[in-house]
Amino acid sequence: MIDINLTLNGKKISDQVDADSVLLDFLRDHDCYSVKRGCETSNCGLCTVLMDGMPVLSCSMLTVRADGHSIQTLEGLQEEASSFVGFIADQGADQCGFCNPGFVMNTIALLRENPDPTDDEIRAFLAGNLCRCSGYEGQLRGIRNYLNSRVKE
Repeated sequence: MIDINLTLNGKKISDQVDADSVLLDFLRDHDCYSVKRGCETSNCGLCTVLMDGMPVLSCSMLTVRADGHSIQTLEGLQEEASSFVGFIADQGADQCGFCNPGFVMNTIALLRENPDPTDDEIRAFLAGNLCRCSGYEGQLRGIRNYLNSRVKE
């Protein structure tokens, strides 16, 4: 077992983990159920979390790599996410909802990095998210509608 210390959604955590445990399992063991298990091959984006503000795929990252870092999941970003998730839902882009946490986490990272992205920049940033229900245009329209609403405020 390896001792680790990290900050999870603003709370300091000390724990022991197996050397081969992945961050996704650690987070779910700490009640972060928004982090989903999808492909386990870093291809779907369902397990996206923010490490020190940058999106990472927790299914393919060893927990020990998070030692000393700050990890944020959707559970810790509800207020920030609430400003735009309704816009995505209004476009019918959340049919089953399974992929939503990954899309939301990547959208938060995108908007922090680039508060006024073009449609092509949005598509590029969200390219690693797999959604089996929609054609991705609903998510794009929702984000675009959110950005347009901010300009009017």
